[in-house]
Amino acid sequence: MSKLPKVGALFWTIKIVATTLGESASNYVAITPLKLGYATGSIIFFVALALTLAMQLKTDRFRPVIFWSVILTTSIVGTAMSDFMNRTAGLGYTGGAVVLTTLLVLVLIGWRATGQTMDVERIATRKGELLYWSATTVSNTLGTSSGDFLSNSLGLGFRGSSLLLSGTMLLILAAHYLTPVSGTVLFWIAYVLTRPLGAVAENAVEKPVAIGGGGVGTTITSVGLIAVLVVLVGYQTLTHRQQTRTVDTASPTGSQPDHQPRQAPGA
Repeated sequence: MSKLPKVGALFWTIKIVATTLGESASNYVAITPLKLGYATGSIIFFVALALTLAMQLKTDRFRPVIFWSVILTTSIVGTAMSDFMNRTAGLGYTGGAVVLTTLLVLVLIGWRATGQTMDVERIATRKGELLYWSATTVSNTLGTSSGDFLSNSLGLGFRGSSLLLSGTMLLILAAHYLTPVSGTVLFWIAYVLTRPLGAVAENAVEKPVAIGGGGVGTTITSVGLIAVLVVLVGYQTLTHRQQTRTVDTASPTGSQPDHQPRQAPGA
């Protein structure tokens, strides 16, 4: 049984919120107000990622809190690593985007070469899940670099980049319903793009007005995103449990159900 969620509107909503929070949380620790730096932040976040991923790999079914904790920590790690590469190590936004795009392509090609399914709703092996999390971590790191590339190197700004990426996501949605393009291909394109969308949207709210942001600040932005994420994951957890109980009680009296509990629609 896959330990990953079904893909629907709730999945995409939580994914965007979690990756947006990843940008804000990383900035909170590495830049302001804590100012620990990208290298120190990366080390701290890698430890958090290792802990959440270990819990995810040990669980025997989809558990929303654990799953989205891993998504969040990969987003935070990705932001810190990208900023370290581009700014501290001097690769620049363009260089970082090129390196990480190449790495992501290699990860996806390698995944396909293993013969493991790339359909996230069908991943049910440890190897497949590790490949999924590898691709997720790289794509979330790329997201920050590509968001910075659009906003700064191409000069689109935070709001312009947000509009461009939002429009692209709508085109992907249309392609899903109106074209014969592989759903798995469209999924991964959208999955990768949610990260830069979250990055530029967060910057459009958090950053100072003088550089094109809304001037809200890192603390308020992070607190607001945490509140939204808690509500959404709580809702998914509740509906998932309700569906599980419904399936269990539908089993014949006095006998054990001959199937695993099903996931809630759109979970």
